[in-house]
Amino acid sequence: MPNPLARQVAGAHSGAMTWELVGLAEVDPDQALAAQSELAPDGFAFLPFHAAGEAWPAYVARVLPMSRGVGLPPGYVPWTDLYGVVEGVLVGRVSVRHRLTPALAREGGHIGYGVRPAHRRRGYATAFLRAGLGVAARLGIERALVTCDDTNIGSATVIERCGGVLEDVVASPGGAPKRRYWVATG
Repeated sequence: MPNPLARQVAGAHSGAMTWELVGLAEVDPDQALAAQSELAPDGFAFLPFHAAGEAWPAYVARVLPMSRGVGLPPGYVPWTDLYGVVEGVLVGRVSVRHRLTPALAREGGHIGYGVRPAHRRRGYATAFLRAGLGVAARLGIERALVTCDDTNIGSATVIERCGGVLEDVVASPGGAPKRRYWVATG
């Protein structure tokens, strides 16, 4: 059964193209696997918990219950993933974590998003974050934590465009310092 939140912005426009958000079960597996490969160098797991070579139906059947909190590994929280499709092409994903752990409160936050390299600088990241804020609001989250690498000016601009207020910049073990923003969801 499709996620009831999946079509929350169906018919929204970014430029002249119509786009929609869909749940994992509605994603084209070939495009999703391509996105996973394209975003891996950025350190972004487009398909959470996906094992290389895993059959698509098995992956979907395994990860959907996890997203609802069933069988999650320690330290993980339930989440909602929505995948952006523009004229049949998968362009990116937004994830909303339903609550924070101490680790997510430091980096990761409530909302993460990724846009495939060929589709960047077209407003999709801003649209994904806005959609994620809507999901967070429906979950009862009044202020969402959103983080990005301190050097990722594009993502910082997206967060600020959506009303993000910088709280601080924190060190990240083994990685770039992280900017931590709070964004009102309502």
